[in-house]
Amino acid sequence: MNTTELIAAISRGEDSRHQFKVDFTNADALAAEFVAFSNTAGGRLFIGIRDDGSVSGLTVHDVGRLNQLISNAASQNVRPPVNPLTEIISHPDGNILVIEIPEGLSKPYMDKTGTIWVKSGADKRRATSREEIQRIFQQGGLLHADETLIPGMGLADVSVPFLDQYLEDKVGETLEQQGISLDKVLENMNLARSGTLNLAGALLFARHPEVRLPAFIVKAVAFPGTDIANDTYIESRDLTGRLSDIFEQGMRFLTGNTRTFQNGQSVNSLGTPEVPLIVWEELFANALVHRDYFISAPVRLLIFADRVEIISPGHLPNNLTIANIKAGNSNIRNPILASFAAKLLPYRGLGSGLLRALKAYPAIELIDDREGNLFKAIVTRPAPVSVSP
Repeated sequence: MNTTELIAAISRGEDSRHQFKVDFTNADALAAEFVAFSNTAGGRLFIGIRDDGSVSGLTVHDVGRLNQLISNAASQNVRPPVNPLTEIISHPDGNILVIEIPEGLSKPYMDKTGTIWVKSGADKRRATSREEIQRIFQQGGLLHADETLIPGMGLADVSVPFLDQYLEDKVGETLEQQGISLDKVLENMNLARSGTLNLAGALLFARHPEVRLPAFIVKAVAFPGTDIANDTYIESRDLTGRLSDIFEQGMRFLTGNTRTFQNGQSVNSLGTPEVPLIVWEELFANALVHRDYFISAPVRLLIFADRVEIISPGHLPNNLTIANIKAGNSNIRNPILASFAAKLLPYRGLGSGLLRALKAYPAIELIDDREGNLFKAIVTRPAPVSVSP
């Protein structure tokens, strides 16, 4: 960063990734800032600047003292330790110490008291809610939502005929033919423990998972126009049931509320879908498998006259970006669901689904909304074909 870039950064003020401080004299206070940046999206800490953006500046002695404090705080007061980078930038009103703290890969980060700090706007706060702390552990790969046991959902909730069909298709034997108890089979499949279903077991094989998990359905609405605030709709449905049931209902909703073109075919032909079916298959399956199940909210499937929006709770995990996934990179948020999805849905994993959808139909916009904590795929619909009289 040079002086011009520093002045521009100061002029923009503080936000979640840029914070101003006049000075630090306490390693604990500095460590809390490091923890908050590391648990969120990383950022820069500018020392020698007042809250209003005016420069107080630092002396050579201040810089030496602060560098020692930074080293101590990062190595001794943050767990696990972090590695901030420092830089002295000249400003007409004095020197500024800029500390670059990257987003951490080993979340959650804590101070020496065990407090987990996160950014909240330009400030920081303690992470206190269970869901928020679970998501931070999830980002660090220490916890997966699909492994979470669901109180009240046990062996009696399992659809044994559906499980039998799955076992017969995949291993050639039903539950009875294998001669193994239901609870043992589910434990072997990593779908239950001590007779209690985990989230994956409930979503994949329970008869009515929506009874205990009402937030994990899909809200599907088709609008006549282009605005979600429209007072009317063409069709509105809650898609419920097992993940495979929801997928089939969603595909019917998508194909039933989008057009087909004849493209020179006879009037008795089924026509060609306005958007290739593989696009709906890949985007919708990804939304069901890779959503953040620590967020109690449904997937939304919204069809407008000019576009289709598939909205998943949870932004891309860790440091994954839109550019990464377009390059074929992936980060499996729900490994149990992903492993079974390849057998129950037209889902192939390996980061290739979005690539296939984009190759088949490039008019897809992907939005990773970290502030709103959601991921959105927007598919532009082609204009209706006008027919000459």
